[in-house]
Amino acid sequence: MANPNNKDNGNPPSNIHVGAATKKGWLPWVLLALGILALLFGLKRCNDNKHTVPVASAPSAAPVTGTGTGTTATLAGTSGVGSYLGGTDALPRTFVFEKLNFDTANSDIRPADRNELNELAAAMKQYPNARVRIVGYTDARGAAAANAALGKERADGVKAALVADGIDAGRLDTASGGETNPVDTNATSVGQAENRRTELVVLQR
Repeated sequence: MANPNNKDNGNPPSNIHVGAATKKGWLPWVLLALGILALLFGLKRCNDNKHTVPVASAPSAAPVTGTGTGTTATLAGTSGVGSYLGGTDALPRTFVFEKLNFDTANSDIRPADRNELNELAAAMKQYPNARVRIVGYTDARGAAAANAALGKERADGVKAALVADGIDAGRLDTASGGETNPVDTNATSVGQAENRRTELVVLQR
């Protein structure tokens, strides 16, 4: 039997207290479990992201010059009006006259430009339900208000020429773009001449 008065006699202790060791032993296991849970959560998030399909935002529609509709359309020469009127492409569609430009501060149609108007009138006669808007433009010289009025005069001049070619006036609207929406620089005479243009917007076929 062990001597209770002699604790250092080399004999092993008769009682072993394991309570404190047990309390300290569960902490590493709890930390390990928390680490595993964090790892699993991170892997799940990563896996979810792999299956996410990015959705591209739709491009905003650019306004069509002179139409006021906000519909995108590609500018084309008026030589394509006839085939467009016979097709099924979306409305409206803007065409720019290829040769019809104006002299400075002038709304008179030059004799050399009348052939293009004659061809347009012939195309419109083939499609009697077609309605169009004619939009006149100017270069940036002069006051904006005066340019707006001049653009309208140019559109009205084109309308008068088409009416003279046999197109009903009720099928032809007119508007002014003034000096807005230039297609070329206003810093050169060549660019200014390009900006003194007329556009045709097909509203109905």
